[in-house]
Amino acid sequence: MPGNYCCVKNCFNRSHDGRGKLRNNGIQFFRLPKWTKHQGEQVSDLTRRRRIAWLAAIRRKDLTFDHTPLSTRVCSLHFHSGKPSYEMLENHPDWTPSLLLGHNDVKKTDEARYQRQVRRRTQQLERQPPPAQDQPQAPPSPAQDQPQAPPAQDQPQAPPAQDQPQAPPAQDQLQAPPPPAQDQPQAPAQDQPQAPAQDQPQAPAQDQPQPQAPPAQDMECGLCTSRRDVINTLLEENRQLKQELDMYRMNENFLSGDDNTVKYYTGLPNFALFQTLLLTLTPYLPQGRMKKLSPFQLVLLTLMRLRLDLPIQHLSHLFRVHRTTVADAFHHTLGVMYAQLCPLVHWPSRECVLTSMPHQFVESFGDNVAAIVDCFEVLIEKPSNVLARAQTFSQYKQAYTMKYLIVIMPQGVISFTSNGWGGRTSDKHITEQSGFLNKLLPGDIVLADKGFNIREHVGMMCAEVKISTFTRGCAQLEAKDVEETEAIAHLRIHMEKVIGVVRNKFKFLHSTVPVHMLVKCEGENLMPLDKIVTVCCALTNMCKSVV
Repeated sequence: MPGNYCCVKNCFNRSHDGRGKLRNNGIQFFRLPKWTKHQGEQVSDLTRRRRIAWLAAIRRKDLTFDHTPLSTRVCSLHFHSGKPSYEMLENHPDWTPSLLLGHNDVKKTDEARYQRQVRRRTQQLERQPPPAQDQPQAPPSPAQDQPQAPPAQDQPQAPPAQDQPQAPPAQDQLQAPPPPAQDQPQAPAQDQPQAPAQDQPQAPAQDQPQPQAPPAQDMECGLCTSRRDVINTLLEENRQLKQELDMYRMNENFLSGDDNTVKYYTGLPNFALFQTLLLTLTPYLPQGRMKKLSPFQLVLLTLMRLRLDLPIQHLSHLFRVHRTTVADAFHHTLGVMYAQLCPLVHWPSRECVLTSMPHQFVESFGDNVAAIVDCFEVLIEKPSNVLARAQTFSQYKQAYTMKYLIVIMPQGVISFTSNGWGGRTSDKHITEQSGFLNKLLPGDIVLADKGFNIREHVGMMCAEVKISTFTRGCAQLEAKDVEETEAIAHLRIHMEKVIGVVRNKFKFLHSTVPVHMLVKCEGENLMPLDKIVTVCCALTNMCKSVV
């Protein structure tokens, strides 16, 4: 039968009739209280005792503390007020059901007794605080004692004369009022029966509004004062805890404009450059998918992954999100950064190169040095496919790697990066197939290592290749080539510096890259590792050149 029904013995109240129609009889149904375990020891003990008390009042063998159906209800007819009381009011008569329980084992609670108890407690709180609060306040105390003066008007007997020594302290406290307060002690001294009757009614009439301005009923009790102090203390503690929490949260205040912190976590030289990068990327970030992470956190998370090579699990702990959220955020943000920062790795015009050519290159080779080329390798995990193992195993590194061609201008700016190739691929093959040769112009001079045997292909373009044979310092040179080779080797140090900066600045390229980073992105002819290398080179170009 649909609807709710009361579980109390001999109580047949239901929310619906036999036909399933809702009854509008004003009766409500309430669930049995739950045992709350995670809100402190006091709440846990109170809710446990309340659940036990309800089950004891209902007194049914099929209902136990641990096994109670979710459909179990108690109707409003078993409570004085028609509903259960707040769980913290343990003395309230409706803390447990007590009416019409179908047995006499539970005594009916007395609501009037509870109301009398509440009134007594309220009266005690109202009586106790005023004396404690009137002690430091000098003006209100005379206002309460001053009504003793009028009886001296109707009874000109000895008692007023005995109580007269109490008047000077009240007069000394009220020296600020007008002259009548100064004449008051002289009048009783001269004419005891008449002067007090004439002067004393005037002094209270003038002074009464000042001491009695705050009525006794409107004065804050001591309990309110203590509660206010507790609230202020909690608010101050809450403010301090929020400040401490902001220090550990990866939000906009994490970097706080500190250039050293920015350089350590992102690799960028200063906070202003980071803000510029953030403003550039924010309109394109996947904000709808990553609701738990702000644009600031998306960019910071990606840079920290590249810069410090932090594991996904550790970033999940730092940003307080699930590890799958971190992985998705890194993947999507990396795609946005590649699309927006890719133009920073571009091939400049010959006029731009000549304008800022360092004098070392001009002295050795004139104005025609176009680029310095080299390859660097990134370690990867051992592939499961046999063919992939053969293609990625590097004889030079004796490990499985991905190889990238990198081209640097004489100014130290990275102007070209190729897609990834297996570590077994030769430098010559990568240079020929990467599209780098198409960017050379007639008369360009390219500085390369001896592994780049590309003289034939460059010669077809009327360009010239200067090859350094100082590989590992163990080559034999002819006397006529020594001078030229030394100049090339000296200038190729800039290449080693730039590659070292890229790899040292972004430790992700130092680590062993997972295999899933080598799977091509959907709809693109690029691997995530290709995007990472390009983004790292673009970020390096945003920093100060090492040349």
